Parts: sequence; C-alpha cells; structure tokens
Amino acid sequence: MLLATDLDGTFLAGDPEDRLSLYQTIAAHPEIQLAYVTGRSLEAVLPLLADPTLPQPDFIIADVGATFVHGDSLQPIQQLQGQVDARWPGESQVAQALEGFGLERQDVPQARRCSYFCTPEQAADPALAQVAETLGCDLLYSADRYLDFLPKGVNKGTSLKALVEWLGLDDGEVLACGDTLNDLNMLDGTYKGVCVGESEPNLIKATEHQSWILQADRPGCGGILQAFVHFGFLGEHGIAAEKRTATKPGRAELVMVYHRLPYEEHRGADGKVQRRRPTSPNGIIPTLMSFFGDSRPGSWVAWAVDEGGDEPFETHTTVDAERYPKLTAARVALSKQEVDIFYKRFSKEAFWPTLHTFWERARFDEDDWQVFLKVNRAFAERTAKEAAEGAVVWLHDYNLWMVPGYLRELRPDLRIAFFHHTYFPSADVFNVLPWRRQIIGSLLQCDYIGFHIPRQVENFVDVARGVTPLQTVSRQNCAPRFVTYGCAVGLERMTTAVDTGSRVVKLGAHPVGLDIERVRNALAQDKTREQMANLREELSGIKLILSVERLDYTKGILEKLQAYERLLADNPELHKKITLVSICVPAAREMTIYDELQSQIEQAVGRINGRFARVGWTPVQFFFRSFPFDEVVAWYAMADVMWITPLRDGLNLVAKEFIATQGLTDGQGVLALSEFAGAAAELKGALLTNPHDTADLAQTCYLALNMPKAEARARLRELFDIVSYNDIRRWGDEFLAGVAEPEEEAENVLRLAAG
Repeated sequence: MLLATDLDGTFLAGDPEDRLSLYQTIAAHPEIQLAYVTGRSLEAVLPLLADPTLPQPDFIIADVGATFVHGDSLQPIQQLQGQVDARWPGESQVAQALEGFGLERQDVPQARRCSYFCTPEQAADPALAQVAETLGCDLLYSADRYLDFLPKGVNKGTSLKALVEWLGLDDGEVLACGDTLNDLNMLDGTYKGVCVGESEPNLIKATEHQSWILQADRPGCGGILQAFVHFGFLGEHGIAAEKRTATKPGRAELVMVYHRLPYEEHRGADGKVQRRRPTSPNGIIPTLMSFFGDSRPGSWVAWAVDEGGDEPFETHTTVDAERYPKLTAARVALSKQEVDIFYKRFSKEAFWPTLHTFWERARFDEDDWQVFLKVNRAFAERTAKEAAEGAVVWLHDYNLWMVPGYLRELRPDLRIAFFHHTYFPSADVFNVLPWRRQIIGSLLQCDYIGFHIPRQVENFVDVARGVTPLQTVSRQNCAPRFVTYGCAVGLERMTTAVDTGSRVVKLGAHPVGLDIERVRNALAQDKTREQMANLREELSGIKLILSVERLDYTKGILEKLQAYERLLADNPELHKKITLVSICVPAAREMTIYDELQSQIEQAVGRINGRFARVGWTPVQFFFRSFPFDEVVAWYAMADVMWITPLRDGLNLVAKEFIATQGLTDGQGVLALSEFAGAAAELKGALLTNPHDTADLAQTCYLALNMPKAEARARLRELFDIVSYNDIRRWGDEFLAGVAEPEEEAENVLRLAAG
C-alpha cells in the first residue's frame, strides 16, 4: 500500500502514543510505501529527515504538489518533475505580475510556486484570478491567509495521482491523509482517505458525503491509525495485531554507557577469563563508578568481544560486589571484526580527524557506517533493557552518537544525557561528514548534552541549526568560569537550552576534572620520590622542558620540534642549559595511519640532535613508549616548563596533571599551553601559544624559561586553585545536576551523585 500523508497537523501531530504506534507500524511493514505530501518546500522537509524517530519517506511531494523527489536520494523523479517544470512560467514572471496587488511574500523556501500572505478580501479580487489565467497558473487559497500560485493543474491531488500511476498501484491500495483545505484535492474520493481529528472545518464540510473518506475523531497519527482499522489495511485484526511488545523496563536507575568495561579482562594460564580493576589513564572510570556507591541499582553498558567459543557469552557480570553491590556490567556482544571496524578503524579514520579539523585526512566508507549503526543499535537495545522507568542514561562520546536516536524510539520515558569528550568543531568542518544529519538528529533526542567548554557548545548549536530549526531558550555568560576573549577557543556567552519543536535540549560546559588523589598517591610512593631524586641529580644545571602526549597528528609534536629547533638556533646562549624531554605514547599496533608521522618525528629529533648536540648534552631526549603513571609524575615534578602544543584538543588532562603535581610539591613550573586546547579556556595562568605559528611557539617557550620566579609561583597558585577545586568529582556532580529536569525531580537525580 501507499500511505500518502500531509505533515503539519497530520503525520507530525497527535498523541505521543499514537505517533509512536503509527511510526513503529510503518517500520515493521516494509511493504508500506510512505509518501510525504506537503505544502512545505523540500528544504523545509529536510530537517524531518534528520529526526530518527520519524519513518523515512520513500517519496516526497513538496511545494503543494510542485516538487517530486525520491525519499532516499532526494533526487527528482524526473518523469513526473519534468511535466510540472514545463508548466511553470517562472518565479520572476509571477512576482512581476503581482507587484501592484500589495501582497506580502512568505519568507519561506519555495520552488515552482509563489506563496503569499493574503486576506480573504484580497483573495476575492477577480483581477488576481485574471493574472493567474494569463500566466497559466492556478490559485490555491487556504486557512483564510495563504495564497499559492502554482503551475496549471498542479496540486496535491493531481501530483498524488501522477505518483500512483507511475508506481502502477490500484486506487484501493492508497490511503490519503490530511487536515486542511489544501489537502482536499487528494481527499476527493479517488482514494481511501481520512480527515484526521481537529481538521479544518471547511475540509470536514467538503468531504462529509464521501464514502471513501473517514472523518476521524483522533487528531494526527491517531486519525491515521483509525483509518488503518476502518479500511482494513492490515487485515482483519488491524492495528491491534501490529502493536509491538514494549521493551520491559529494567532495574537500573542510572545507566552508564561507555566504550570500556569498568574492569579489564585477560586470560590466565588456565585459559579462563580473569577480571581486575581498570588502569584508567585519567581517573574517569573510577569516578563514574563512584556514582553507584550508594547501593542504587545501576548498569554499566559496554562492549565485549564474543569469541564464539564453547563458553556461552556472559551478558551480565558483577563489577565489584563489595563496593558496588547493585552495579552490573551489561556487556554488548561484538565480534572482533565489528570492534575493529566500529572502534579502531571507522571512528579513528572518519570521525577523529574530522572532529579535530583534519578533514582532509578523513576516510568515509558507507559499509563501515552501516557497521557503526549496527553496533550503536545494539548498545541502545541493551540499554533499553537495563534502564528502569524514567531512569537517567549517561552516554559517553562520539563512538555512541547514534544511540540516543535508537534509544528514544525504544524507551521514550528515559532521561538521556550525553557527554562529548572529544572536541566538537565548527559547522564548516563538521558538515564534511556525509551522515551529519543523522548524527545531529540522534543527538537532539537527548535531554542534556555536555561539552568541555562553551565554544564547543556553540559549535554544536551552529551545526544543529544547519540541520533543523531551533529556538534558543536560554543563554548565559561564560565568565568568570571560562576565559572569554583571551584565547582562540574563548567565548563571551553560550547557549544553555534549545527547543527543537518536539523537546527542549539543555546544554552545558563541563571541563573534565582531575583525580587529584591519584597524583597525591603517586607522589607518596617511594619509587616516585627516588625517581625525582635521580632526575634532580641528572638535570643539575639544566632546565627541563617536558612534553607528554600520545602519537597523533592532532598533538602538534612536529610543530613543537620545529619551534624548538628555532629556539636553539635563535638563542645560542641556551645551548647546554636546556633539554626537551618528549614522552610519546605509541598508538595501538594496528593503527598504521600514524606510521608516517612517527617516522617524521624521529627524523626531526635526529636532525635537531645532529645539528646542536655537544659532548655531554643532548638537546632532545625522545622516549617512544608508555611510562607508568608514577614515573610520569616524577617528570612532572622536575619540569621547569610543561610545553603542551596540540593543534586542536577537546581539553587536555596532561596540563592538569602537571599543575597538580607542581602544586602538591610547591613547585614553580610554567605551563606553556596551546590556545587551541579546550583547557586554555579554563586554565587562567597558563602561557598561551599558537601552535600554528612557529615563531610564537618558540617565543612562548623562551618566555616560560625566563619567567621570574615570583610570577611563575603566582601563576601556578592560580592554576592549582582551579584544578584542585574543579576536580573530576565536581565534573560528574555538575553534569548530573545539569541533567536534573524538571525541578521537582532534581533532588532525586542529584542523589545519584551523593555516593
């Protein structure tokens, strides 16, 4: 069958339960072809295609019948579109002919039609009809205010008839649905039809004697459902036989959805899987787990490889029965191939470079995207089964972009929150992604979305405005929490809530904090103090410039080395008095995209040392391996300058680790930080530098090396105050406080953070 439906007041209207029921029925029946037949322009329909809760149309008839396109490709149905184009005199011809009538043009996108605001008195002017006749156009007047000039013989009804004939369908296989007088032409009795509840009175009157037209009493989708039953489109049992069994709520009041399990798995000598506490690189996992410390029922949803052996896959495991007795790990079974594509290949080759503004490095593959969707769907289905009625679901990062859309369809009762750990770029960068509409449509199903800094919030809002109409609900000043005009990622005001038309999405800026106790514990270890003493002796008379980062083109490692080479060339008095120690953590073995970068870095290090080294002095010490955290902390404590130069970074926790270490050891080290790191908007007291400018990088490092001790101490005190106060626990508490909505439920949500 073909379901041909108007949008506003019809397919987009009705009780939420009726909408969900109709949309699920369409999704469950691929034999139902869906056609949007609307007065909207095609441009005005596009935002709907980004809404994952709406069934995607097979065909779109837009502009009151003047535009025909395929729903999947949005390309014209040329056999039908060509006939309309041949009848249209042109927009300029119509506009010129109507100049003397005082009509106000509607400021909406229009194609092959001209739309005006018009009073009933103006519409009754016979001169208008004469102009239309002269131009070879038809007039369509509706709702006592809208006047459309259309190609002769073109309206919703004639265009629907042309589509039905082109598809080769019988008239009895079509259900037409509408609610206003401009739907009358497709509700003339040619096809089975329905005037949904709350239709325009003139439409009700015009169709009251049509035997094939049902005048429903339920509005919107409810009326369409009544028509399905009335005309028996789904057999004798009708819609009742099509209702899906709703996902049964689980018991978890808080569901954490993360890409890593809250423990690490490895096989022992006996071949059995053993679990141990995670070696979290930044303390996020222990912090997230702490929100389950009050014995509140919870689930942690993450993927695990299903090796397909004789042992059955465990979908649920305990996490820590003693500390978190009611926390369960809910494992999403993925094959090794799915993990390799979803996480290691596609996310890193398509999304990672684009998010960090290196779109020219991105590789887009439709097959990989389908795997990404499949995995995200699996995450959503597992989450839906875990969550209790009205539970809070906290999703993490871009690997799970599509989960909110799937989850909202499965469990509309849930409060969905999303934290974007990675940098979120501006619209001109993000829009390079072929699937931007689907991604943004999914994220807009959230109740709350958090980013590190206000600039990333505004970038998201800007991208979303290019996908769907948004109304700004609230804004707030960024100061004093964040830098405004003092860095490249600063901002004066940020949006805190937007209205999508179907929901209000709240937005927040929450820079991830540091686990200060982790640093304190590392400093208290004997081996750390011993390492510090050894470094102090080795570096006697030498100022240490420290660099710690992963091997990644976003980190600006090559740019830093080039600047260091310039620093040495321009300042020979620094020779034998400074050294750059670069600790570069290798990428995963299968991440071959970094091989060329590694080679370039090694060549640069060799060139610098070959050019400037002297007996007893090595300008650059390059360590291409991962160090234990306590050893890194020892290096932090000994550093005179921490040189962090990412070309783009969501935040940068290394900067905070350095600050914490220096603050806890009464140090006076100087932080030289890229102004393109998210942390630059938060860490007042850092020396900011532009990593894209070699001269500025070198000059900033020189200033840091020669900063007076009093100034260095003052800057460090300010930085340590920021880092110690806004720690990782406060980050989590403030995020969950932002999720709380409405106000009367805030206390319940905040109790999740009381553990």
